[in-house]
Amino acid sequence: MSTLDSITTGAQVGAFLPLLTAIVQRPAWSADVKKVVAVALALVAGVVTVAASGGVDQFQHGTLTFATLAAVLAASQSTYDLIWKPSKVAPAIESVTSPKGPEPAA
Repeated sequence: MSTLDSITTGAQVGAFLPLLTAIVQRPAWSADVKKVVAVALALVAGVVTVAASGGVDQFQHGTLTFATLAAVLAASQSTYDLIWKPSKVAPAIESVTSPKGPEPAA
């Protein structure tokens, strides 16, 4: 796999990762906690992408591994800020998938 393929694959995964991240995150969490969760999930997704695209041997190539991780992280953060957050898609998923509090007694 070439560096360009690694970046392309990482960007494709990262572009849709905010939708999956929204399932995990909760509206009540602080912005700092949400950032940590988003970055952690992007790094995990990057590792899975490297392993899926090149097998375990792919990790021996530091440049390709780093390029993929960086592409996933950059694409996930930029598409969230430019597409998924302004369109209200990610916040809607976050709200729908968050557990609701107990109903007040009548």
